Amino acid sequence: MDNDGGLNRRAFLKSAQMVAIAGAAGASAPLLAGAGADATATSTYDFDTPYSRSGTDCTKWDAQYRLYGRENIAVGMGIADMDFKVAPCVTRALTERVKHENWGYLDIPQAFPDAIIAWNKRHYGIDIQPAWLRMSTGVHPSIVSALRAFSPPGSKVLVMTPIYDGFFGDITAAGCTREESPMRLVNGKYSLDFEELERHISADTKTLIFCNPQNPTGNCWTAQDMTTLGELCLKRGVVLLVDEIHCDLITKGNKYIPFCTLANRDVVRNSITFKSGSKSFSLSAMKIGWMFSENADYIAKIMASGHSQDFNTLGMVATLAAYTQGDDYLHQTVSYLDANHDFVVSYVRANMPLVSYTKAQGTYLAWLDVSRVIDKIGAQARADAAGNGASPEDMVTRFFVDNAKVQINSGSHYGRAGAGHMRMNIATSRKTLELALSNMASALRSA
Repeated sequence: MDNDGGLNRRAFLKSAQMVAIAGAAGASAPLLAGAGADATATSTYDFDTPYSRSGTDCTKWDAQYRLYGRENIAVGMGIADMDFKVAPCVTRALTERVKHENWGYLDIPQAFPDAIIAWNKRHYGIDIQPAWLRMSTGVHPSIVSALRAFSPPGSKVLVMTPIYDGFFGDITAAGCTREESPMRLVNGKYSLDFEELERHISADTKTLIFCNPQNPTGNCWTAQDMTTLGELCLKRGVVLLVDEIHCDLITKGNKYIPFCTLANRDVVRNSITFKSGSKSFSLSAMKIGWMFSENADYIAKIMASGHSQDFNTLGMVATLAAYTQGDDYLHQTVSYLDANHDFVVSYVRANMPLVSYTKAQGTYLAWLDVSRVIDKIGAQARADAAGNGASPEDMVTRFFVDNAKVQINSGSHYGRAGAGHMRMNIATSRKTLELALSNMASALRSA
């Protein structure tokens, strides 16, 4: 392709490829350092200035205006994407590509899988072989493909709840039913309950969806946790589908351990890992994801199930830029999110006695215990009066919309074990976060 259309494709891809190769070579480089740094690595990014997303048809804000009325929403704190401006390297790459005014079929450049492999090697020491890797339009389509490969229609898919409610839609799309095994909750901290889990495994349980780091609780699981889980699944003939989409977003003092790095290689070979840059760089609308497994038979079975590797050009361009130039931006984002978590902990403790929050080990999600709020506002009676399967947590959502103009997500959406909780997305400016918490605190004082 020549340069007449305004896009020097050869120069762009060569530049990206060189950074990716440099990242792959830097296997022993420390986290978020060295190869792959943003060209503006000395910049300080502005996360403090509120950035309006209203009027862009975004789910986090505009969908809530449509649902509740714009006059009733001052802060949208539900949907899991970030309110920050995207990394400048992403904007630059997209701007350059849009100058070329043709959107024909995409021939995926080798630079893209190279960048994914280099990113995982540079940050986490993962050696992903190209033959293990498959692309998709997101984590959800990949999981659906895996479910269709391993779980016959009508069979059960095991999930440990509370867990991301999007998996429930994937299970339904694959023609399966979900089997919930509640995690153990003690003093605000969640742990895996293996005895309970094994009781939920039956002859028609073929797959388990596992979330690491966990959405919505924020747990980062230990190697021992995951090995015990993996050995149980191996013994019972259950394939592990491991969603690690939040892996780049870890709070201070905690560590993400990739499932594929476990010492028991039989356990690892009984798994498929699913990832994307969509959470780390707020690229959800770009519809890019990938999966990998060192078990060639598992990859072949997924492809035979009808999995498609199609995705869109702009998503590839955005993700390639993020993975080859966005390290410093992500580092600053994670630091800001960590401080937001600390802010929520201190604010809730000082101003919201009816709510409690244990700081998440990962993600930008705050899993709030609102069991005392449920009692205070008579949420159970409200839910009974509303009918239609409404839960007390749904009534808490409505309470905060009506009295604080803040939308957060009902914990009951994340399975039966989500009772008494709400999920709040704190990936926003400190001013917006403080406004939300202040409004909520005021509403609770008046309840």
